[in-house]
Amino acid sequence: MNIQIQPQRTAAEAALVDAFGERLSLLPGNGEVMLKRDAAIEALKAGLPTRRIETWHYTDLRRLLTTVPAFEPTAEAKAVAPLVEGSSVLALLNGTAVKAAAIDGVKVSPVSEKLGDGTYAPALGPQGADDAIGALNSAFVADGWLLDIADGTVLDKPVELQNVQAGGQVHARLAVKVGAGVTATVVERQTGTGAAFVSSVDNVTIGEGSDITWVIVQEQPETATYLGQFNAWIGKDARLTLFVMNAGGKLVRQEIRVVAKGEGSDFQLRGVNLLAGDTHTDVTMVLDHAVPHTGSREIVRNVVTGKAHGVFQGRINVHQKAQKTDAKMACNTLLLSDDGEFSTKPELEIFADDVQCGHGATVTEIHRDHLFYLMARGIEEKTARGLLVRAFLAEVIEELEDEAIVEALEARLIDWFAAHG
Repeated sequence: MNIQIQPQRTAAEAALVDAFGERLSLLPGNGEVMLKRDAAIEALKAGLPTRRIETWHYTDLRRLLTTVPAFEPTAEAKAVAPLVEGSSVLALLNGTAVKAAAIDGVKVSPVSEKLGDGTYAPALGPQGADDAIGALNSAFVADGWLLDIADGTVLDKPVELQNVQAGGQVHARLAVKVGAGVTATVVERQTGTGAAFVSSVDNVTIGEGSDITWVIVQEQPETATYLGQFNAWIGKDARLTLFVMNAGGKLVRQEIRVVAKGEGSDFQLRGVNLLAGDTHTDVTMVLDHAVPHTGSREIVRNVVTGKAHGVFQGRINVHQKAQKTDAKMACNTLLLSDDGEFSTKPELEIFADDVQCGHGATVTEIHRDHLFYLMARGIEEKTARGLLVRAFLAEVIEELEDEAIVEALEARLIDWFAAHG
C-alpha cells in the first residue's frame, strides 16, 4: 500500500488558506465565481511552487515567501502623481477601484461589478498547474479595472492604471480589450508604502491593426512582495510594445505570457531590472508564435548590486505552422558587487523549418578602461560609474517613442542610482 504524506504547510501557506476562509463572505461573486475561487484555493492547498517545478526553478516561492500579512481593510492608500502629466488616471487604492473621469473612446467599468454578476467568471482560474499567481489572484481578487477601447480610437495621452497599496494584502485585475485600428499607450503603476503582499493579473487582447504601448513601472517598497502576471493576445497586423521596469520590492515575480495569434503581428519587449540590497526579482516570459509571418524582439537589461538576486527566464515557442517567424531575444546583466547574482535561462522551442530565431545572454562588470577614461577627465568615480550604468540602460529606454515617458523613466534611473550606486 502506498501512503502519500502531505508536507506540513509553511507559515505563508497556512496564512493564505486561513485568509481565504476569513475573506470568502466579503468577496464579490455569484455561484460560478465562487466555484472558481474554491478551485483556485484548492490548487494552493497543494503547496506553493518550489524549485522542483521547472518554471519556478530559480524562485522557490515556498522557501522565499516566509510571511503573508493580514488584510487591512481600513488602510488608506492615496493615488500618486501620474508618470506623464495629463494622463487619464484610473486608480485602485488598496484593492478598491476609485471613481474616475470618462475617457473618450474607452468604456471603463470596475471588475467588482463583473464579479458580482458572474460575467467575469470565465477569466478566473490558473492557466496551468504551475500558475501560482493566477490561482492566488483568482482566489482573492475583489476589484480592478475593465477597459474596452473602441475601434479606431487614437489616444493622445496615456491611460495610467495605478495599483497603490498601503499595507496588508492587495489583489487586482486589469483587463483591456483593444478594438481594431487603435493607437494607445497604457502605463501601469505598481507601488505603495506598506508591508504588503500584492498580486496583479493583466489580460490584454489586441485587435487587428492596432498599435499598443504598455509600460509597467513596479516600485514597491522593500517591505513588499509583488507577484504580477501580464497576459496578451495579439491580433492580425497588430503590434504590442511592452516595457517593464522593476525598481523595488523585496520579493518580485513578473510573468509575461504573450501569444502572437494573428498573421503579421509583432511583439517587442524591453525590460530594465534595478536590483539592490538582498532583494529577489524574477522576470519569466513565455511567448508563443502561433501563426506564420510574426515577429518579436526581447531585450532585457539588468543592474545588480548589494546581495540582490535576479532571474530572467525567456521561452519562445514557434509552432509548427508558424513559418517565416522572426524572433530574437537577449538578456544583458551588469554586476556591480561581488555578492550580487543573476540567473538567466533563454530558451527556443522551434517546430517550424523556415524561421529566423536566436537568443543570447551576457553577464559582466563595468569595463575598467571605460571607467578609467572618464576618471582621467576629472569625473569622480561614483559619478563615472553612474554615467556608465545609465548609458547601459538608457539605450533600451530611449527606444520608446513617447519623449515624456522616456524622461520620466530616465529620472527614475538617476534617483535609483543616487540611492544605491
